[in-house]
Amino acid sequence: MPEFPCVVYLNGKWLLHQEARISVFDRGFMLGDGTYEVISFYEGRFFHFEDHIGRLQYSLSQIDLAFDTSVLEKLCEEAVNRNALTDSDGAVYIQITRGIAPRQHAFPASVRPTCLIYAIPVALGDFEKRQVTVKTVPDSRWSRSDIKGISLLPNVLVSEQARKEGVFEYIFVRKGMITEGTHTNIFFVKNNILLTHPADHHVLSGIGRRVVLDLCKELDISFEEKPVSLSELENVQEAFLTGTTTQITSVIKMDDIIFNEGKTGTITRKLQQGLIGLTRPGYFV
Repeated sequence: MPEFPCVVYLNGKWLLHQEARISVFDRGFMLGDGTYEVISFYEGRFFHFEDHIGRLQYSLSQIDLAFDTSVLEKLCEEAVNRNALTDSDGAVYIQITRGIAPRQHAFPASVRPTCLIYAIPVALGDFEKRQVTVKTVPDSRWSRSDIKGISLLPNVLVSEQARKEGVFEYIFVRKGMITEGTHTNIFFVKNNILLTHPADHHVLSGIGRRVVLDLCKELDISFEEKPVSLSELENVQEAFLTGTTTQITSVIKMDDIIFNEGKTGTITRKLQQGLIGLTRPGYFV
């Protein structure tokens, strides 16, 4: 189960988590007016930190929220240190909201953003041993899923539905085409070609997604950024999920369709080993 961090950073101060407070008029609390980022670290080493901050900058620009992200690297490092995680696996959470102002929909004329940062331990080992089942659900989210916004109610509702039904995750479908999971991107192997939805406004461009596409180039795996329809699933040989903490997780069943006789496929295995090589230097020595 997720746990609270010992110490958090909030607007220039390091505080015990139970002492951290925000105003009831913070626009993140009132309106979901903000963005966030999650960055994994392996044995204290951040993975693709600059890419995560670049995505955060993109989300900030899309919601017109001015914030100096150059201060974040040192703060994230300190969050890891203060929570005694320098030799551990885990993740740093960053949340930036527009700040405190009287409640109204339009942006306030002048307001200081609220910034929260903390680090927690996360078990990132043995992801290549997992095999999960997922189900599909209509994509009820707004049409700007490329923005990593803190308004996650549709994701929350279907995640709870998945928990109740005992599946790892629900996968969104828009107009018959599979987009992404509630907190992951999804890939399929069809005719030995890796397929995933293009990074348009309907999906979040995951850092793990980008890492997989880079690995495909290195490992000579053919891929296309092309959506897969529900009607194509019967012809899919492999499937897997990617995410900051999900990493590369094999999907062996979606709805009533079983992939590769319930076994992790060859291409999935190859990519998993490639990711281990990137995140665990010396693992294969």
